[in-house]
Amino acid sequence: MRSHSRRYASVTAVLAIGALALAGCAKGGGGGAPATAAGGSQKPLENKAVSAIAVGTADDSKGAAPEIPGAKSGGTVYMIDRDDFSHLDPGRIYLNYNSSVSELFTRRLTAYKHDDSGNIKLVGDLATDAGTTTDGGKTWKFTLKDGVKWEDGTPITSGDIKYSFERLFADFITEGPDYAESWLVPDPKKPFRDQYKGPYDGKELDTIETPDDKTVVFHLNGLHPDFNFTVAMTGYGAVPKAHDTKQKYDKQPFSAGPYKIVSHVTDKSMDLERNPNWDKNTDSIRHAYPDKFHMEFGVQAQQTTERFLADTGNDKNAFTFHNAVAAERVQEVLGNAEAMKRSVQGLTPFTTFYNINTKRITDVNVRKAIITAWPAKQIQQIEGGEINTGKIATTVMSPTVLGYEPFDLYGKLKKPEGDPDAAKQLLQQAGKLNQTLVYAYNQTPTQEKITVAIKEALTKAGFNVVAKPLNPATYYDAIGPVDNKYDVYWGGWAADWPTGSTAIQPQFDGRLITDNSPNYTHLNDPAINDAIDKANAITDAAAAGKAWAAIDRQIMEQAAIVPEYYQTYFGLYGSGLGGVKMDPIEGEQSALDIWVK
Repeated sequence: MRSHSRRYASVTAVLAIGALALAGCAKGGGGGAPATAAGGSQKPLENKAVSAIAVGTADDSKGAAPEIPGAKSGGTVYMIDRDDFSHLDPGRIYLNYNSSVSELFTRRLTAYKHDDSGNIKLVGDLATDAGTTTDGGKTWKFTLKDGVKWEDGTPITSGDIKYSFERLFADFITEGPDYAESWLVPDPKKPFRDQYKGPYDGKELDTIETPDDKTVVFHLNGLHPDFNFTVAMTGYGAVPKAHDTKQKYDKQPFSAGPYKIVSHVTDKSMDLERNPNWDKNTDSIRHAYPDKFHMEFGVQAQQTTERFLADTGNDKNAFTFHNAVAAERVQEVLGNAEAMKRSVQGLTPFTTFYNINTKRITDVNVRKAIITAWPAKQIQQIEGGEINTGKIATTVMSPTVLGYEPFDLYGKLKKPEGDPDAAKQLLQQAGKLNQTLVYAYNQTPTQEKITVAIKEALTKAGFNVVAKPLNPATYYDAIGPVDNKYDVYWGGWAADWPTGSTAIQPQFDGRLITDNSPNYTHLNDPAINDAIDKANAITDAAAAGKAWAAIDRQIMEQAAIVPEYYQTYFGLYGSGLGGVKMDPIEGEQSALDIWVK
């Protein structure tokens, strides 16, 4: 798992301007966002959880994507957003907005297919199915579909897939995921680039076989039963050897999808037009209704909100990938029935929480007392309410993760304001009344207010709270060491793909505890470590999901974290578009079903 700062934008930054509240694993900003929204009551959003995530069949992988009733082809779709795409070379993509646009021109072995009921299936994208393994996940075989082509009309072959993985070892590709690279070298404990340098010196990676032009076989150095989910990441998208321009590829990737880039002015605009060699009958995921996309950058959330509300000119046919409704305009939008008809809302993959340092707070009843007393509702109100923050969380895993099971061990949904009296009873039973608790926080105006609420609640529960402000620029340097001097501090996480392995293991496997590792709670429970190993060995995705859900409960029974929010997204689009949907995997708006009315 990568740090949050690599997959998603900073929580503090994006919430402050009303953009998508995602921040990839634990580097998201150390304590949430400024409360820029007006106070008062807010109508609850629907915030649909994912109904189900499953591995699809070969039939599910067959194209074309089912037609959307009423949709039609043609026209230009406009996209307005704050940022240009920092990377377009799939090997260098980890941020969700880079991944979202890449869906239009980059294909990989597997991808996610969504239906209108909120169900998601992992299916073959370039492959005929979601991959097969016969040895528990150490060897994976994929067969390419007939008729898949590059934008120049040449066939996409297994050799292209092999090469796409080999080039990830090049020294200029450092921004993307590195799971596969670590699993395709002989020794997973040694740096993978010390074992293979990439294809540019003529050497191949012998752990990837291509017995024919349609078949690719991966030989991993361990059991990875969800490798088919791994290769659904855009970071493992296909790149043709014949058109690999190395560093320059980042500006002009070669299309395998329904669109190709025809113009890109950095930080200003990007234009896409149809790729005539994309065959919809090979693609069960993408509809490609518009003729063109024109994308405009440098538009802040306040501006996009104003333009969507005005709904004039080309903005009628506009959407945004990740600019959310500006926090200060949320109430206005909620009260605008016409605007709400063209709003997108839902859960993102991101869960925020407060880490409890189990190395310092060793008594589980003391940790339970912290959770029981925690003023979740007060913190949510300080940060602008549910719409700006998300649903109050009670689990480690987000509802967007396969196997998620809802439970609330500490009654946080019944008493979100906290229960200091019940917490005090736990402290008394533990003989720890008046225990000193060192709370470290990111020193911002909002966090100062939150700290007052936390200190008041925990003091009522019988704690002696010592608040330690930290410099936002060095927050993670301070909490990262295993021997840090703090008891409670903020963090957050989003799974790299929607299974429990990347949601739980990096954060709670006690054998991974090192300075600055994602295990900020320093939890090292042998039963949990053993359960993680067993879950990782389960090849059936649904059964594995149940195992990860059970581990989620074990972690909460150990009271290692105070769950904060399941982050949500709330955005608008123009009245001239149909098919604008929320993508719960990326946590923002999707372009794949869009059409011009």
